[in-house]
Amino acid sequence: MRAVVVEPSGQVSVESRPDPVLPGPDGAIVKVEAASICGSDLHFLEGHYPITEPVSVGHEAVGTVVEIGPDVTGFAAGDRVLVSSVAGCGHCAGCATHDPIRCVQGPQIFGTGFLGGAQAELLAVPAADFQLLKMPEGITTEQALLLTDNLATGWAAAKRADIPVGGSVAVIGLGAVGMCALCSALTLGAAKVFAVDPVEARRERAAASGATTFAPPSAQAIREATGGLGVDSVIDAVGMDASINDAIDAVRAGGTVSIVGVHDLQPYPMPALACLLRSLTIRLTTAPVQQTWPELIPLLQAGRLDVDGIFTTTLSLDDAAEGYAAAFSRSGEHLKVQLKP
Repeated sequence: MRAVVVEPSGQVSVESRPDPVLPGPDGAIVKVEAASICGSDLHFLEGHYPITEPVSVGHEAVGTVVEIGPDVTGFAAGDRVLVSSVAGCGHCAGCATHDPIRCVQGPQIFGTGFLGGAQAELLAVPAADFQLLKMPEGITTEQALLLTDNLATGWAAAKRADIPVGGSVAVIGLGAVGMCALCSALTLGAAKVFAVDPVEARRERAAASGATTFAPPSAQAIREATGGLGVDSVIDAVGMDASINDAIDAVRAGGTVSIVGVHDLQPYPMPALACLLRSLTIRLTTAPVQQTWPELIPLLQAGRLDVDGIFTTTLSLDDAAEGYAAAFSRSGEHLKVQLKP
């Protein structure tokens, strides 16, 4: 099969790799129809997560089941499915909460060197009854891809931000996760939304959704716009030192900062005393993907949650290097890239 591979040097290529085999009696093989590039995939290119050998990448996929193990009960060959980006064993007390992050054996993410990458023609999926979801009626391929990770992450970020109905929120970082968080915040009842990004075209996209936009650093401007108080909640979809600092400075006393941006491996020098004196709540979240599906799918089906337009670029799998270059540009033109095997 063909698969997208990132070299330790950061070079992206498409290689021929052996077809995957069933990862156990409860596993499945999925023929990938569409995959997408996530902002966290770019950390391999940037060297934030050093690798010593080529890695088959990607953790967002929609496809068709072509083979199942004898213990799989909920799926059959021919079923069109989406795959949770985060995998659990599917059998423990943690997975019983439908949050793979709580898996007692430890969660795994596709395309990080432990499980195969989703940017490929075929994907081996362990614990298929837990990891897979049959394609819901009325859900587009693009919406399904977002449900595997970015929308689940943005939704979890917004819920964990404690946004009061009619309250205010700032979203820092307007990539795909940030835009999903912004859309989620509006759906959850935020009345005043501020959106922060250095790229003008991305700010324009957020403004079209009703947000007031600023370039970073934004804390002073947000405080001025809120009468000196700051916002009730901040969602940080960047996760670097500068954005976390901006988030802490922009939130009001007693407010909540919800961080879903992926930090590098260096420690963050948290201003603990200042956070304590201001009674801040700070949460860092990896999406409980399966847990979000019962909430998000009806909202998408009813048109109450609008994420159209987040995918801006569709390329063949063979053009993955071009796709990664587009994603790496972090421009307004290329917000989210889809790859089609």
